[in-house]
Amino acid sequence: MEDYILTLLNEIPPVEKGKRVVLGIDGLSRSGKTTFVKKVEQHFQEKDIPLCILHIDDYIVERNHRYNTGREQWYEYYHLQWDTEWLTDHLFKKLKSSEGLHLLTYDDSSDTRKSQVVSLPETCLIIIEGVFLQRKAWRSFYDYMIYLDCPREKRFNRESETTQMNIEKFRTRYWKAEDYYLETEFPKKQADMVFQY
Repeated sequence: MEDYILTLLNEIPPVEKGKRVVLGIDGLSRSGKTTFVKKVEQHFQEKDIPLCILHIDDYIVERNHRYNTGREQWYEYYHLQWDTEWLTDHLFKKLKSSEGLHLLTYDDSSDTRKSQVVSLPETCLIIIEGVFLQRKAWRSFYDYMIYLDCPREKRFNRESETTQMNIEKFRTRYWKAEDYYLETEFPKKQADMVFQY
């Protein structure tokens, strides 16, 4: 992984004074995104470059908007889990210009969203991490995109034993949505860099 990070450091646009660079870390569930982001964070901190890290899963909607809606489960997961239009207007469009983002952060324990302000330094690297980041609605907002490519079997084996017991949910909800994303958005082809692990 260290080699990957060094390669990345040489590839992404430099974070110049007074500018923000938006880096996307895309990948399907359990592909290693969080671990990868921590490594990237460590390297940029050593270079004294201000960072702002956003996890797209922090901005999902309440359960009643994404479960039992009458649509197929994969559709609910891909199209309804996030309010794509709202995030386009309140997050993505403001990354380069706003001093702060006014976002709605999801709390799993209460199934509610709470207002949160994320401050953005004038000079910084903004890292957005999550699944389905290369939707057409969001693609143009990144300066550089990394896609972590990991086989489904390997990713599934990283789930807890309890989670693995409900394989039908993966078949009808998660994997169908992943297939849709791969077949319609071509994330491996669209990304600036693909890492396999």
